[in-house]
Amino acid sequence: MKRNYVVQEHSLQHNNRNFMAEKLYKDSLAFRLFRMQGYNISPWTFCWFLQDYEMLNHLEDNYGQFTSLLYSVYKATDLMFFGETEVDEARSFSRKMLQKISTTKNIHDDNIVIFPNLMKVIEQELSTPWIARLDHLDHRMWIEQNKEGPVWIGKASFYRLSCVHNIGLMQLALENYKSRQLTYRNELEELKRWSKKWGLTEMGFGREKTLYCYFAVSASTSLPHDSLIRLLAAKSAILITVADDFFDMRGSLEELHFLIEAINRWDGEGLSGPSKVIFDVLDDHVREITKTLVLHGKIDLTEDFRDLWREIFNSWLTETTWGRSGYIPSVDEYLQTSMVSIATHILVLTSSCFLNPSLPENKVKPQKYEKITQALMATTRLLNDIQSYQKEQEEGIMNLVSLHFNQNPDASIDDSISEVKKLLEVKRNELLKHVFSDDDDDDFPNQWRSLHLSCFKVFQMLFNSGNLYDTEAELQSDIEKAIYVSPGYEFPKYLKPQTTFHAVPKRGNKMITARYVRHHGHGSMNIHQLSKRSMANANYKVLNSTMFGLCFI
Repeated sequence: MKRNYVVQEHSLQHNNRNFMAEKLYKDSLAFRLFRMQGYNISPWTFCWFLQDYEMLNHLEDNYGQFTSLLYSVYKATDLMFFGETEVDEARSFSRKMLQKISTTKNIHDDNIVIFPNLMKVIEQELSTPWIARLDHLDHRMWIEQNKEGPVWIGKASFYRLSCVHNIGLMQLALENYKSRQLTYRNELEELKRWSKKWGLTEMGFGREKTLYCYFAVSASTSLPHDSLIRLLAAKSAILITVADDFFDMRGSLEELHFLIEAINRWDGEGLSGPSKVIFDVLDDHVREITKTLVLHGKIDLTEDFRDLWREIFNSWLTETTWGRSGYIPSVDEYLQTSMVSIATHILVLTSSCFLNPSLPENKVKPQKYEKITQALMATTRLLNDIQSYQKEQEEGIMNLVSLHFNQNPDASIDDSISEVKKLLEVKRNELLKHVFSDDDDDDFPNQWRSLHLSCFKVFQMLFNSGNLYDTEAELQSDIEKAIYVSPGYEFPKYLKPQTTFHAVPKRGNKMITARYVRHHGHGSMNIHQLSKRSMANANYKVLNSTMFGLCFI
C-alpha cells in the first residue's frame, strides 16, 4: 500500500505560492529530522524549490512573510554531506534572505508559523552556526527564548502548538537543566581536586585548563553518560594540554627523548621534574580506565590504551624535532603526524569503550582508525591550524597554513587560509555523512557516532572565530551559564499545568521514506505502510535518539 505525500492536496493548483511555501516548510523540516535519524534521504526532497524560478522570485520579493520557512530551510542545510551542491545552494539562498531580515528587521505577518523571539534565534544562528554550539547551552537558549508557544497558520485559522509549549514539558526542561548543573558542579570540584593532587595546576609552564576541559566535555552533549565518562574524558584532555605544552614550551630534546623512552617501555624509573609528573599521571590514568572497564565486565585493554598514548607522545616529539631542527615536511607527512598529535581520537575511543554496546577491541588500535575517526582527527587539526597559525609560527611550531604559505611563494597568507578552509569544509561534510548515515561497512552504535560529533562541536566552538582555548576569560560567561547560573524563565500566567493525558488515536502505520519522486516539476516524499515491528523500531530510534530533544524546532 503506497500513498503519495502530495496526493492529499493534489487538487490545489501548483501555482498557489502560499501552498508551495507551506509544502517547502514541511519538506525542509522532514529532511532535517529524518537525516538526523540516519535515514538515506535525498536533498531534493526539499531542494526542489531551487528549480522553481517563480517560487524563488516569490520568496526573494516577499522574504519578510516567510521568515520561519527560510529559517527551516537554513536549518535543514546544516546537515549537508560532501558533494551535495544543491544543499549548498539552498544554504546560500536562505542565509542571504535571513541576513536581509536580520539587517532590516523586516518581518511581516509570517504566512507559515509565528515563532516568538524568532528574530533573536535567527541572529544567533547566523552569528554562531549549529555545529559550533554546545548542546547543553542550546537547551538553555530554547528554554529562555520560548516563553510563548509557536502558532501554526492554518488555511482559515490559527493553531497554537501546545505540544511544543506545554507548562509540564517546560518545567521538566528547567528541572532537568538545574539537575545537570548540580551534577556538573560536583564533578568539577572532584576534577579540581584531582588536578591539584597531581600538581597539574602548578606545573610552572603552559596552560591550566581544568575548568575549560570539564566545561567542554560536560556541555558538549546531552547523552545520558554517567560521571565516569565525563571525568575520564576531561582528565585525558587536561593531560593532553599539559604534556603538549611541555613538548612545545619547556622540555629540552634530551628530556623529551628520555620521557618517550620511558613511555615506550612504560616504566618511569629515572624520570624527574615535569617528565615524572606527566608519566605518573598518564600511568595512573590508564590504570584507572582499564580497572574500571574490568569492573564493568569489559575486556582488559591496558596495552591497547598504552599504544594509543605512545603514538600520541611520539607524534609530539616528531613535531618538536621538526620545529627545532628547521625541517619542513611535505603536506602529507605533516597531516599524517598532526592528525595524531591533535589527540581527539583518544577521547572518543576510550569513552566509547564504556558505551553499551562497547567499542570492539579491534577498533582500539593505533593506525587502524575507522573513517569516522579519521575524519574527526582531520577536521579538528584543520580547525586548530586555521586559528592558531600566527601563535604557532611565532613559537616555531609547524602549522598547515604556514606550510602552505611557505610552499606557495605566489600566495598570500589569506590565500593559504582559504585553501585550508576549503579542505576543512570537505572533511567536515565527510564527518557529518559518517555521523548521520549508515553507509559505512560497520554497524556502529548511534551513541558512538554522537561522541564523534560532540567532540567536533567542541573544537568548532573553540576555533570558530578565534582560538578561545588559549584565552583566559572568553568562555567565562558560557561556563557560568552551563554550570552555575540557572536559566532565566518565568512561566506565563495564562499557562496552567496539564495533568490529564489522552491516548493518541490509532492511525495506520505509515512513515515518510526517503525516496524522491518528481510530480509536475516538484519533489515529493512517499508514505509507505510498515509492519508493526518496523514502526516500533523506527519510533524507538526517534524517541530515544541522542539527537532528539525538546529543542527540535
